[in-house]
Amino acid sequence: MYDLTAAHKTLPFGTKVMVTNLTNGCSVCVRINDRGPFVEGRIIDLSLAAARLIDMIGPGTAPVRLDILKDQPRGLRPVRYAVQVGAFVVEENAQALEGALARKYGAVRVSLFEAGARTFYRVRIPAKDLEASERLAEKLARDGYRPLICEYD
Repeated sequence: MYDLTAAHKTLPFGTKVMVTNLTNGCSVCVRINDRGPFVEGRIIDLSLAAARLIDMIGPGTAPVRLDILKDQPRGLRPVRYAVQVGAFVVEENAQALEGALARKYGAVRVSLFEAGARTFYRVRIPAKDLEASERLAEKLARDGYRPLICEYD
């Protein structure tokens, strides 16, 4: 329930899906690791962590759009970590957050991410390893942000 995972009736396990809450435009990337939902009219069940990131905790359900993501094979490359602090459809919003974070946290990157027909500007702070990313995420959370630890190529 604390990982960014979801249940879907037919998608293969391990499939990565961008789920967008159509009520507020917030998105989260999840990995399919379970079967369900088994309630009529529902297409995906999100973990608590994923639902929290797209503001579905209060209402419990929302209309969503799913975009299946295509992964690049990792091969033997080492895993790198970053802490994502935001994802925006308006580039200027991402740049504003980048500027605000850079003053306190140093190296902040805005990267382009395309999911289906939508383009997102992700605001991320690189970390040297998983432990460093966890410490950074805790600090960001104390400062009022909703951080997400992620791997990247």
